[in-house]
Amino acid sequence: NQNLMAFVLPPSFCHRAVDELCGSKSSCRSDTADTLSLSESLNVLDSLKAFYTLAVVNNYSDEEVLAGMTDLDHSHTKALLNVLRSRKAEIHAALLEKTNCISSTSLQDFDWQLKLALSSDNISSLQTPLVSLNLNVKRNGHVTPVAIEMNREELNTLISSLEAANKVENYY
Repeated sequence: NQNLMAFVLPPSFCHRAVDELCGSKSSCRSDTADTLSLSESLNVLDSLKAFYTLAVVNNYSDEEVLAGMTDLDHSHTKALLNVLRSRKAEIHAALLEKTNCISSTSLQDFDWQLKLALSSDNISSLQTPLVSLNLNVKRNGHVTPVAIEMNREELNTLISSLEAANKVENYY
């Protein structure tokens, strides 16, 4: 990024970018007040947050990170890489938390049983397999039990939906 080339990048500025990425709002102005205007400082901060997000989401190795920073001088790459190495797990956890906050409902636990319905009021001999699925769903801090009974067709639809969701999750 062109913004990073114009001044010496203090490691504390990189750490403050990660702090903000992880949800802590702090003033980064004191680190750059002598060399950057407020708007330039904010642009560099946004660039750093984008860099750290991209590096963690894509799980870049040190070599991949360095390959993308060929136009930066050694002191910048060293500062960026040191902060990335030391705070990668923290950034990852913060990004996961942000993703989890998109939906306030999450699955806490589940149990299932396979049942064979041998008869019914309407049909004398049914012999239909049924799956009883018991879910414990957490919403806004409260766990609520949810019971679902499905026939084979409904179960296949559920499995297909879960497989599609898993593919999307693994893609990103």
